[in-house]
Amino acid sequence: MYTRLNRARPYALALFRIVVGLLFACHGAASLFGILGGAMGGGSIPAGTWPGWYAAVIQLVGGILVMLGLGTRIAALISSGSMAYAYFKVHQPGALFPLQNGGEPSAIYCWVFLLIVFTGPGALALDRLFTSRSTARNAEDRTTEAASPVAV
Repeated sequence: MYTRLNRARPYALALFRIVVGLLFACHGAASLFGILGGAMGGGSIPAGTWPGWYAAVIQLVGGILVMLGLGTRIAALISSGSMAYAYFKVHQPGALFPLQNGGEPSAIYCWVFLLIVFTGPGALALDRLFTSRSTARNAEDRTTEAASPVAV
């Protein structure tokens, strides 16, 4: 049983990454474009408003990158930091615990993205396309260098 679960791990991580990225991108799209219910009950956040507009851009772009598995670890780290900032600057001053201060989504997203930083994107990530090509190219270059005489 554990062997099957271990074989499915990269695909479970990919599904987790895709769903989390999609949900996070939806938050950003709602805030930036006023769709899906809009920001805080309707409408959009005015461009350049600190910190809401910048957070929404990070949510939209970071969510899309994580969902696609492109620059996953860096996008997840920035997204995690954004949510940590949101929790400690916006929610935590109101009360100590997330349940009391309305900061549960920020706290959860912060930890989820931090987990993705350490686990990586799993299977089905665009990162793997670029990594496999560059790894194959580097291996080919090393083989060519080893076969050719070195000029000193």
